[in-house]
Amino acid sequence: MRIVMIGSGYVGLVSGACFADFGHHVTCVDKDANKIARLKAGGIPIYEPGLDELVARNVAAGNLSFTTELSEAVGTADVVFIAVGTPSRRGDGHADLSYVHGAAREIAGALNGFTVIVTKSTVPVGTGDEVERIIRECNPVAEFAVASNPEFLREGAAIEDFKRPDRVVIGIEDERARAPLEEVYRPLSLNRAPILFTRRRTSELTKYAANAFLAMKITYINEIAELCERVGADVQEVARGIGLDNRIGSKFLNAGPGYGGSCFPKDTLALMKTSQDYETPLRLIEATIAVNDQRKRAMGRKVLNAIAGPVRGRTVAVLGLTFKPNTDDMRDAPSIAIIQALQDAGAKVRAYDPEGMAASEAVLNNVDYAGSAYEAAEGAAATVIVTEWDAFRALDLKRLAGIMADPLLVDLRNIYPPARAEEAGLRYVSVGRPGKLEEDAETSNERQAA
Repeated sequence: MRIVMIGSGYVGLVSGACFADFGHHVTCVDKDANKIARLKAGGIPIYEPGLDELVARNVAAGNLSFTTELSEAVGTADVVFIAVGTPSRRGDGHADLSYVHGAAREIAGALNGFTVIVTKSTVPVGTGDEVERIIRECNPVAEFAVASNPEFLREGAAIEDFKRPDRVVIGIEDERARAPLEEVYRPLSLNRAPILFTRRRTSELTKYAANAFLAMKITYINEIAELCERVGADVQEVARGIGLDNRIGSKFLNAGPGYGGSCFPKDTLALMKTSQDYETPLRLIEATIAVNDQRKRAMGRKVLNAIAGPVRGRTVAVLGLTFKPNTDDMRDAPSIAIIQALQDAGAKVRAYDPEGMAASEAVLNNVDYAGSAYEAAEGAAATVIVTEWDAFRALDLKRLAGIMADPLLVDLRNIYPPARAEEAGLRYVSVGRPGKLEEDAETSNERQAA
């Protein structure tokens, strides 16, 4: 199949490279000439494990190419995917569809013969209708069908997710689109991946509903963690206890500092706005958004409350900046709100992240960057684990305790057993587990009773 991928960002580049690896001929198009030049030179503009090798292999095989010229590529394509950004629109929180609509107009002028146009970008319900209207208006004689095929890729595991998906959802209104898209995804039949054909609007809503549910699950366990701290329960054991129920499942039940990234924050907000427009408000999603926003700042206060003595002028080490491991994505990362809360209290922040420090410079000010976790922690009044990179899972805790001004470890990802940290000489604070927090809760309760 001859495939064109409009947009060479995270979704477009990963999807294009994976389709090429299936044996299709893929052309990735992007307006950013610098990005295309970098890709042609063998550079990768994003960090995703394994993507550099996948791209290089398929470029060498002649299955993958890059260009800024849309018309020629679309004119010979069987299927054109729209994989451009849909950020939250400034001012009202709705998804900004200007890039999708712009791509539709350019595609319309380049169509030559029957072509399937597929929205892979995450878009609100009804976007496919508008894409079809735009193309029809710009090119009344064009032969085409518009489909929806949302992505379900996890940053850091995107290649595996694409090649071995839980499911592939495809929304169509024109049956002529079915056969080409079945051929596009035919290689997945070897893994017996479920391919669900449905109506276009159903497909569009499925993506939002899935992300909102996962965001709600994360927020739920974070609220349970708060209760655990007050009553002396262990949130990890609670999560295991409920996760073993097959109706609930164990995934996305890890308590932490809140969700971030390129999908959950903007997708929950966009779904909430859509529901309000249709006068069917989603109260659970509204609460999820509000609780998650408050959670990030609250984690900053948690660190400040754990530090003995005054904070102003003292150094706090932050380990992990990206919203999750195995990515360089800083979008809506919990570290941003946490660091801002520390700085507002007068703390100096020294940070280390295996991949995210360059990206963080665009969103964080007055942060000193270290070359390792130990360099960040040296002389610090506290060390805070914000992102659970593998590099932080086996730290030499005795060494950490020895180089800090005050041996306080605030583990917002519950990586370490409390007893192990305390044996190493650290004062240890985690999320939703017994220990110092339980003592603090008891003291607080006694004060309230008095």
